[in-house]
Amino acid sequence: MFRNSKSKLLSIFCCVGAKPLLIWGTQVRNGHIRRVLDEDTKSLVLHIEGRNVATTYITCPEDKSESLAIGLPFLVLVLKNLKKYFSIEITVLDDSNMRRRFRVSNYQSATRVQPFSATMPMSLNPNWNEVRFNLADITRRAYGTAYVETVRVQVHANCRLRRIYFSDRLYANDELPKDYKLLIEPLQ
Repeated sequence: MFRNSKSKLLSIFCCVGAKPLLIWGTQVRNGHIRRVLDEDTKSLVLHIEGRNVATTYITCPEDKSESLAIGLPFLVLVLKNLKKYFSIEITVLDDSNMRRRFRVSNYQSATRVQPFSATMPMSLNPNWNEVRFNLADITRRAYGTAYVETVRVQVHANCRLRRIYFSDRLYANDELPKDYKLLIEPLQ
């Protein structure tokens, strides 16, 4: 989908657009996915909530046979902690031509690495968080291989999302465009 992109910042999700889930698929069972006005940011966000983390999620790209093909090594999610179980799955391609899936959640207590997948714990602050993943470093540490590109991203219940983007490096807050920042000031 994005193989030929030359951008240093590449957004795959932004809630304020007319069709935020245009390239995303959704799965909902015993839950809901809807846009709401967040009281803290005073902006629209995507609210993903479900009884079972595994059965309510958004996934990109929507078509399982497609690949994001994003070579930028940093993945950043701007999300709100709803104080419930939550997870993210990221599938990457490494230099041994293997697809590896990383599942990061707030209900895991230890890191486990298996041949094709790794699970890792995540701690979220109350309220809004900027969650950053150095996919090149994670791939190297878990498998001893080099990160090539991201194939797929899935965000499972329970959270609120403002933005998901990839970058060539970690940017300081003052280097980012206004709508990429963790919290933006409401319009006057």
